[in-house]
Amino acid sequence: MTIITPRRALLAGLAAAPLARPALAQAPWPNRPIRIVVPFPPGGSNDVVARPLAERLQAKLGQPVVIDNRAGAGSVLGSTMVAQAPADGHTLMVTSSSFATSSIVQRTSYRLPEDFEAIALLARSPFFILTAPDFPPRTVQELVAAAKANPGGIDYGSSGPGGINHFITEYFCLRAGIRMNHIPYRGMPPAVTDLVAGHIKVLITTVASANAPAREGRVNLLAYTAPGRPEGTRPAPTVREAGIDYEADIWWGLFGPRGLPPEVTARLNAAANEALADPAMQRIMAGEGARPAPDTPAAFATLLREELARWREVAQAANIRTE
Repeated sequence: MTIITPRRALLAGLAAAPLARPALAQAPWPNRPIRIVVPFPPGGSNDVVARPLAERLQAKLGQPVVIDNRAGAGSVLGSTMVAQAPADGHTLMVTSSSFATSSIVQRTSYRLPEDFEAIALLARSPFFILTAPDFPPRTVQELVAAAKANPGGIDYGSSGPGGINHFITEYFCLRAGIRMNHIPYRGMPPAVTDLVAGHIKVLITTVASANAPAREGRVNLLAYTAPGRPEGTRPAPTVREAGIDYEADIWWGLFGPRGLPPEVTARLNAAANEALADPAMQRIMAGEGARPAPDTPAAFATLLREELARWREVAQAANIRTE
């Protein structure tokens, strides 16, 4: 007969129990290269912002940061990739205001803003309001008067139906109480060419797209759509200073998939804001007509929600849709 003592029972229990496995330590972030998706072709304004940012993030984070241009479907293709990526801080996206407008007029497999983490607002820039050299109005008020005298009879251009230029021009029309006729182009360069030639009469576009003809006087510069006149541009009032309750600009920002750890979001935001303070980075942005706009993730998320609400209202009022 075996007598089971308390000590013997304890030893038997320990022998039968599975050995506890030590907890696996999570590798510190970042632990491999970081990919920044740009959902547009190489060479555009998003590239101009993303590439110098990537260089500076690489130096600050100690891992390679590579740019991956994934153009298609008006930025939806690349945005979808990011929305579906693991929320581990190794897949990010740099995009612009068209991120908001595209989600309103196109079917997407993601939800905005729910499926993305707003990390850092990077830059902002006003648009030009330009008119053809043979078009008589030389002020915003004269343009409004001409449009009211000829409803729907003045042609304006855009980079395509449902694009940011389409939205901001229709927003201007709504705020001014006028109607103009939309002429969509395949991109902004042919629209600028036709404005210079007088084939269209009005164009609201980015500084980078039309600074040369505006500076050289080959088109008329009536106003800027927001404060913050970029370096190297001609003086002109803002639309609000000209008497119309209107303000709109283009912005660029850094996003990630929804669910990024808060500490990763905070570290990326701090690194991006430090990069924006670099004078060399500021000079690069100035060439795009943009100025650095560092902010917190919470403030950037609020801006995105406000933009979505505004552009949804504009799309409904002006019946904006892709054609």
